[in-house]
Amino acid sequence: MGQFVDGPVRVSVPATSANLGPGFDSLGLALDLRDELVGEITGEGLDVEVRGVCADEVPRDGSHLVVRAMRAAFRAMALTPPGLRLGCDNAIPHGRGLGSSAAAIVGGAALARALVTDGETLLDDDALLRIAAGIEGHPDNVAPALHGGFVISGREGADFYAVQSSVDPRVSVVVFVPPDPVSTELARGLLPDEVPHADAAADAGRTALLVAALAERPEHLFVATRDFLHQEFRRAAMPESLALVDRLREDGIAATVSGAGPTVLAFTTGDGQVAALLDRCPPTWEGRHLDIDRAGVRAG
Repeated sequence: MGQFVDGPVRVSVPATSANLGPGFDSLGLALDLRDELVGEITGEGLDVEVRGVCADEVPRDGSHLVVRAMRAAFRAMALTPPGLRLGCDNAIPHGRGLGSSAAAIVGGAALARALVTDGETLLDDDALLRIAAGIEGHPDNVAPALHGGFVISGREGADFYAVQSSVDPRVSVVVFVPPDPVSTELARGLLPDEVPHADAAADAGRTALLVAALAERPEHLFVATRDFLHQEFRRAAMPESLALVDRLREDGIAATVSGAGPTVLAFTTGDGQVAALLDRCPPTWEGRHLDIDRAGVRAG
């Protein structure tokens, strides 16, 4: 049976972008923007400190998403800590489609595992994925937050799967982050219950092409990121984001909504493109050039 480690443990976890255009609820990419967590087992109680982006928007009690994920992981390892101290340094903005909730869940579960001497034996990555996807409801963000890189994921019966796929080293992204969030629930609520068969077939073909384009044929990223299933339906919730996607795609740039939005993500394959893309960032928005994160969640 595992024992708690002495002293604090540190974990960092990357931002993620899901869907990437056509890969609705199935494709996710880890990005080099990280939340940092530090946890320590104490004699009693719960002490939560949050700093950084959106620090004023989150609770400091057991309802904090990192704490909930930690407690789920401890339960899976049949352990109950007497007390817990948690510190969060947030870099991932909330409600922007960059996987902040997935980072909290994966980071919390990994932090709990790292606070146990034989945690990786008691809770391997497959088990951590099940816990994280169970809390999040779907694996498209938690899978790349856990594994890093580009991940194809989904549900098979009562379980979840996640398969990593390669990313061409030339590929990076520019994200355009608006000042105001959009609720994932709101964005999902705008989707229809059914779509035409032709649209589903078109999305399936582009999803397959996107896997190949990211792996070694980035010249196909523009065609591969064309979506038919979700982005247009969400225009009413994020008109400025979809207008930016339209403008970028009119100029041949492989741009999509990141996750449920409202952040816009554009793929780039060379440093010469980055400055020109950043110059297109709307006023009051934040433009950032991010590399692909290939490590996923990491302790230490």
